[in-house]
Amino acid sequence: MVDLTTQYASIQGEIDDAVLRCIRSGQYINGNEVLHFKEQLAEYLQINNVIPCGNATDALQIALMALALRPGDEVIVPAFTYIAPAEAVAAIGATPVVVDVDPDTFNLNPKLIENAITRHTKAIIAVHLFGQSADMEPLQNVASKYNIPIIEDNAQSFGAEYISHDRSRRKTGTMGTIGVTSFFPTKPLGCYGDGGALFTNDAELAERIRMTANHGQSEKYLHRLIGRNSRLDTLQAAVLSVKLKYLKQFTAARQKAADIYRRWLNVSDDCLALPYAAPYATHVYHQFTIQVKHGKRDALQSFLKARQIPSVVYYPLPVHRQEAYRNKIRIGSDLSVSEQLCLSALSLPMHTELEEEQQRYISEQIHSFFNNDDPS
Repeated sequence: MVDLTTQYASIQGEIDDAVLRCIRSGQYINGNEVLHFKEQLAEYLQINNVIPCGNATDALQIALMALALRPGDEVIVPAFTYIAPAEAVAAIGATPVVVDVDPDTFNLNPKLIENAITRHTKAIIAVHLFGQSADMEPLQNVASKYNIPIIEDNAQSFGAEYISHDRSRRKTGTMGTIGVTSFFPTKPLGCYGDGGALFTNDAELAERIRMTANHGQSEKYLHRLIGRNSRLDTLQAAVLSVKLKYLKQFTAARQKAADIYRRWLNVSDDCLALPYAAPYATHVYHQFTIQVKHGKRDALQSFLKARQIPSVVYYPLPVHRQEAYRNKIRIGSDLSVSEQLCLSALSLPMHTELEEEQQRYISEQIHSFFNNDDPS
């Protein structure tokens, strides 16, 4: 699905130099590379505070802890997403309130949020799924009306932009109270291990986040908050500093690959739906996720597998049907869209090194499946 080896080869000299420089420095924890990367990231995002951490799931939990959520509180999360948002909420003893997503963008449906809010609602986690922003303006309007903070889960859409009604643009992860992201290797900005970060323009909240991520310490051995230990390795920061320079190039490569898929996958709308590009957002195509109609998703996936074409189902079960969460959540809306997406969504290979000839072959095989050229 992702060719990280070829991507590394294209920037190998810079990566190797950065890693060796870090190793030779002997600064493996909180070294200078971490500070340098924080500064680069803050400038790129145009945000005041960046706090690196161990991974995006840590980042979500740290955000909730910094906002002082506690058992009995509720947090609105989308039903169709990776489990991390609900996991972070449940881990602090709060209740995930599961709300349906938009059928086109797969992101949290703003029209359903207000009816899910109660006096216990203390946060909304808006996931920017598969590479494009949730519709932030209507989400912010509802959140502002009820004075509820928004946490942006930007793990899959780093580098994407939201286009406001006045045509101004802001990077995903910078519009809510707190933004979080992942530097998992396959993400739009990925390191060579685990990593994550939190972002905010609120100086007081940033200080709480820093303390929470560092054992709750205000200074060494003085613990003002209940915290945890979550930090970005210096080696990973060195890698990310190099890769951030190439993010625009990598994003353009994914967008070009998406355009090629659209050109080749001119299958009838009755067979499948291609990814929707919302007019209010740019799309960085962390995934190229199609919707396969008439219950044929699993058959198509098996057909592609037999031809050595990888594909992935993101996600086979919605949050509310996961065994661990059956008695831990509250249902906040009808969830029929999420239920349907779990049966129809299929992600095709998408990465920065994808070649048009590979995409042509993939597309031809999908055409073959729907044209019944090969019944096997």
